[in-house]
Amino acid sequence: MVVLRPKLLSVLATLTPLATLSGCNLVVMNPSGDVAAQQSDLIVVSTLLMLVIIVPVIATTLFFAWRYRASNAKAKYDPTWHHSTGLEVLIWTAPLMIIIALGALTWISTHLLDPYRPLDRIGAGRPVTAEMRPLTVEVVALDWKWMFFYPEYGIATVNELAAPVDRPIAFKLTSAAQMTAFYVPALAGMIYTMPGMETKLHGVINEAGVYDGFASHYNGPGFSRMRFKFHGLDEAGFEAWVQRVKAEGTPLDRAAYLQVEKPSEAEPVRYYASVEADLYQAILGMCVEPGKMCMHEMMAIDAQGGVAEGHEANRERLVHDRTGSHDGFGYGSGHGAEEAPAATAPASGREPRSDEQPQGMAPDAGGQAGAPATAPAGGHGGGHEGHGGTAPGAPPEPGSIAPNQLNQQ
Repeated sequence: MVVLRPKLLSVLATLTPLATLSGCNLVVMNPSGDVAAQQSDLIVVSTLLMLVIIVPVIATTLFFAWRYRASNAKAKYDPTWHHSTGLEVLIWTAPLMIIIALGALTWISTHLLDPYRPLDRIGAGRPVTAEMRPLTVEVVALDWKWMFFYPEYGIATVNELAAPVDRPIAFKLTSAAQMTAFYVPALAGMIYTMPGMETKLHGVINEAGVYDGFASHYNGPGFSRMRFKFHGLDEAGFEAWVQRVKAEGTPLDRAAYLQVEKPSEAEPVRYYASVEADLYQAILGMCVEPGKMCMHEMMAIDAQGGVAEGHEANRERLVHDRTGSHDGFGYGSGHGAEEAPAATAPASGREPRSDEQPQGMAPDAGGQAGAPATAPAGGHGGGHEGHGGTAPGAPPEPGSIAPNQLNQQ
């Protein structure tokens, strides 16, 4: 008894924190939206199906270890045993049936819960009718905040989302900065957002309340505070919320948007009573800034085989570095010193970061790295012009000239 008591106390100390979890609200397993509820059911059913194999295997392993222990003289010992048809059938059939069941369940659920698929129900036994018009919400992920457009009402918000209970929601999502993941656990699944691309998500909230939404994909130093509140409201409450946004909000045009777009953390809730026409489409097309080329324009040019004349101007119109995160290392006015794409010292005009001799570059007159070598006399020199006669595929010899395209002005 004295030996077992410390072990018993250790077990109780381990189980006590687990018992306290019974009071926690595990949103993923107890959501308030029908789509999230179906995903929760999928997790439970899949887990139970896997436990059908896992539990018997663990139990059998423990039983065999106890039954055939060294001190059990009654256990039959048969050193010549090597095969059992019945055991082989059981070992292979049971897992195969579980895999088939899991595969069928996954295939069906993958199509029914496809985030791009419009909802056909708002709850168990409650199909979507022709009178139920989905609420369209356009979502833009910024550094590090969320912007929501309501095209039906002509309003927009930052870090606050609202929707009426039992009304389907059709999200259109993009990003103005970097790839981010949009997630409201109580509503539906996670969906990624990417610059210049639009993803879709359909969901519905079935219970009124305030729920957490956040970025579930790490995207920089402001990631942990890139959160917002999602309000599930009745019809009257939602209409009152819309009127409050219109009463307290300010106009949102391109200039105002560009100010909001600048990186910031822990951004407060903002309301916008009106939105400039086609602003979301401009964000999606990466052409909010004056003079920038929209994605659809670029795709139209590509479809025609490109443009041979005036391509330098097009290149400037396609520069997208609004945050200045590449200041001094990219091409384009307003983003540091202008330089040729992929330029190296000295063509870039920047000082070398070390005195180490770069491969393929000759020292300058002072013995410092960074000055390109001159082409050897005789033009080709046994190889291509400007490559110092190096054989194709071979590394450049010390002191030979670097490829011309690395230092073009």
